[in-house]
Amino acid sequence: MVRLAATALAASLLAAPALAEPVAYTVDKSHSSIFFSVEHLGFSTIHGHFGAYDADIVLDEDDLANSKANVTIDMSSLDTFWEPRTEHLKTADFFDVEKFPQATFVSRTFKKTGENKVAVTGDLSIHGKTKEVTIDFTVKKVGQNPMAKVKAIGLVGTTVLKRSDYNVAGYAPAVADEVPLRIDLELDQKQ
Repeated sequence: MVRLAATALAASLLAAPALAEPVAYTVDKSHSSIFFSVEHLGFSTIHGHFGAYDADIVLDEDDLANSKANVTIDMSSLDTFWEPRTEHLKTADFFDVEKFPQATFVSRTFKKTGENKVAVTGDLSIHGKTKEVTIDFTVKKVGQNPMAKVKAIGLVGTTVLKRSDYNVAGYAPAVADEVPLRIDLELDQKQ
């Protein structure tokens, strides 16, 4: 009887479907963006984005703890849609992109926080300073990308950064310290 039970257990384990492995994704840059906004004197909100970035993203849908994201942003790709302001933000008054050409985000944890909600916590380095940040993502859609013929995931992430945390506090309080960040991602499974 014991032998029969052991054989049945072994057979059931072998027949059980294997858990999915972590999957690497690429960012479809033609359908993704990193946007920020900042208040100016309380009168207006200035919007901008970073146009050049690279990301290594691995997602494990069965165990988010095995997921990871490493992102590098080219700070010279900053654009606020008005060239004089954009060029000023690249100077030592703000981001000093000659001295600090990149910003990086390295994830530490992925945590499900609700239906279609994931919090990604990691270290964000800007202007030579590193701070822990949490980006709250909403999963918009998971499915087959009919054009790329691969699995795709659509996500929207938000967080609020403080310029003063990164020594980029020039012209405060005329330019607000808090900077909302929005990340729209379309991820395609690597082939």
